Amino acid sequence: MNLGQTKSSASSRRRFLQVSLASFGLGALAPQALAAGADRVVAAAKAGLARAGGRVTHRDVVGVADFARPSGIPRFHLVDMAGGKVETLLVAHGRGSDPEHSGWLRSFSNRPDSLATSQGDYVTGAYYVGQHGRSIRLHGLDSTNSNAEERAIVVHAAWYVGPNMVREHGKLGCSEGCFAVSQSDMPRVLHRLGPGRLLVATKL
Repeated sequence: MNLGQTKSSASSRRRFLQVSLASFGLGALAPQALAAGADRVVAAAKAGLARAGGRVTHRDVVGVADFARPSGIPRFHLVDMAGGKVETLLVAHGRGSDPEHSGWLRSFSNRPDSLATSQGDYVTGAYYVGQHGRSIRLHGLDSTNSNAEERAIVVHAAWYVGPNMVREHGKLGCSEGCFAVSQSDMPRVLHRLGPGRLLVATKL
């Protein structure tokens, strides 16, 4: 085998490993790490509710998007505040936050036309039917996401989010700043994170 073939083979093995690890997601982590991660997510949800106060009508379920993780790993957490149970799903970030499409969110932005994800606390608004089907409007509660309505930042389903994308590419596609989840997960999100609830976008 020549040097070029050796490099190509090594590159293929690295790529296979990256995709495999991303496909396993949180399941590849030790139980202790999962428990510690869940504790941080629940703490972030509680802190968000304290910040939001009366601006959040329903406090039973809180969404926490942890953009410290790459897009190939589930990082959209639905937190049951009564029982402390955390359900975790895949979610895409905005392409303006990841100009090289590395799968990692590099920066947040609240600027119109940035196509980036905005950091901060949101309250979920009304359901509506748009180009991505049934979706959830979002209202930004902070100076870092105050343009959410102007930018039409919402929660919607997208074809570029799902386990198949992770298996094939090791990462998800990017949104234009919206919280895009898989088409199979969207009914669950609509049911659990309906109007008047908190969604926190952060890096834990």
